[in-house]
Amino acid sequence: MSASTPAAPLLPDQPDARTRLARAAVEAFADRGFHGTTTRDISTAAGMSPAALYVHHRSKEELLYELSRLGHERVLEMVRESVARSEDPVEQLGTLVEDFVRDHAVVHTGARVINYELAALSEEHLAEIVAIRHDIDLVVRGVVDRGVAAGVFHTPDAHMTALAVLSLGIDVSRWFRDEGRWTPDEVAVHYRLLALRMVGADGGRIEP
Repeated sequence: MSASTPAAPLLPDQPDARTRLARAAVEAFADRGFHGTTTRDISTAAGMSPAALYVHHRSKEELLYELSRLGHERVLEMVRESVARSEDPVEQLGTLVEDFVRDHAVVHTGARVINYELAALSEEHLAEIVAIRHDIDLVVRGVVDRGVAAGVFHTPDAHMTALAVLSLGIDVSRWFRDEGRWTPDEVAVHYRLLALRMVGADGGRIEP
């Protein structure tokens, strides 16, 4: 099993106004949902005046879009790096899933916002995010395709399997809690084994 990639923060640890607004927006959207959050909620939580948000963003929707774009581009880069660390499809898939799941556990609040508030985006902005998600899907599907071609994976539909793997990982952000029973590393290792079992690969045995 390869060394894990530590999850990078969704947002930089900086005190500037733009970052403070972004952090406040993530917490507010996660707590109240996009439509239940006002620009005043975000600005107040950031310790700024109600008009401050409009200095940096044209609208609440644009702020959500920028958070979504930043988060999805970050995940795309991460999965590409995960796959690049090996040429073995089994190791590639296992490492990718571990990194993806660990990341969605560590930054679960932000990941939950950028994955479950997409319906609030404008048609144009949603199309951009969907395109990045498609690229992420292509990375996973490529690994599964290579495993099938090499005879180490056994799945009748690589596309559906790739979507299922990603869906499982994304859902971690919905239920994971910092004070919960399992650590991000424990969840990541377990999901690695689940993914390998899904593709029928050796190394997917889960010990009791």
